[in-house]
Amino acid sequence: MKKTIGRHLSCFILLFIITSLNSCRVSKPLATPSSSLSGSAANYITTYKDLAISEMRRTGVPASITLAQGMLESDYGRSTLARIGNNHFGIKCHNGWNGQTMRQHDDRRNECFRKYRRPEDSFYDHSDFLKTGSRYSFLFDLDPTDYKSWARGLRKAGYATNPDYANMLIRKIEENKLHDFDKGFTASYSAAPEKVQEKLPEKIQGNTQDKVQGEVIPAESKTGAGEKVKANQETITFGDVMAKMPRIMENNRIQYIIVKDGETREKLEKDFNLLKWELPRYNDLKDNFTPVPGQLLYLEPKRERAESGLEFHTVSAGETMHAISQKYGVRLKSLLEMNRMTEGDEPASGQKIWLQPQKQVTSNQ
Repeated sequence: MKKTIGRHLSCFILLFIITSLNSCRVSKPLATPSSSLSGSAANYITTYKDLAISEMRRTGVPASITLAQGMLESDYGRSTLARIGNNHFGIKCHNGWNGQTMRQHDDRRNECFRKYRRPEDSFYDHSDFLKTGSRYSFLFDLDPTDYKSWARGLRKAGYATNPDYANMLIRKIEENKLHDFDKGFTASYSAAPEKVQEKLPEKIQGNTQDKVQGEVIPAESKTGAGEKVKANQETITFGDVMAKMPRIMENNRIQYIIVKDGETREKLEKDFNLLKWELPRYNDLKDNFTPVPGQLLYLEPKRERAESGLEFHTVSAGETMHAISQKYGVRLKSLLEMNRMTEGDEPASGQKIWLQPQKQVTSNQ
């Protein structure tokens, strides 16, 4: 009898202690994604927000959409495709892709996906993929701050097969306040009235003086229906030439400017809303470079190859690989690789420099 009473008493005491502890616990509200970002989301945003904003200015793709797609498609950079292939947007090979590839199961087994040297290249390619793809062209008629319409438009255009893809993007944007990155940035396509389409290699011949980094415009321009006005016919100052040239021009589908007298790097960065790292990176220049009048500076990344139809360049005396890179809007690293050269190598006068990847010829021996 005593043992039974003791057991009941022990159970009662234990129950009393548990009840007391629960009553003393402080009740805390559950953290929602909008009030507290997960570590993965916060790290991803911190790492790529500046790049997404820069791409919005370059192409018009909202930074919020770029970040949301990257987070969703790459699982915050943790997916196999992102870790091994630096592909953050799940872009498949499609026709015309000549870069590296990797295979992975998706809608079908062993599908071909694009592979990049670095994550930044994936972001650049994602913007260009949307900007140049005919099925996505209607998106660029939308307000770049209307992320909901962009999300629904991507689903409508077939970017992903998941029927809830638009809502997934919208939730990702709103949970992480990604729409804040769309504010205050104007896409470069809004400056279309000032742009002209030119073939730069025919007009800019390059000055290879050691003290000048980049290309320098020649002492001639075109007027009227292509009639040339040469320097030996009349005195043409640098200011005269610049007054006749539009401010933002295009080469190899890349926007560029020619530096004017008195322009500093700080002024250029402010006028064109550029981050400090953009000009040196886009133009293969040192971080501490100083712009000089007449220098060609790209406002967005150069491409892996020259425009279609330009197969090779014949080197002039004293011409550098950097000068050729700037002339055709091709990344210096890509130009070196296409010609089996290493950093620091310079071409000889008369040498043929390939501007397109060359197919390797296999021997049948």
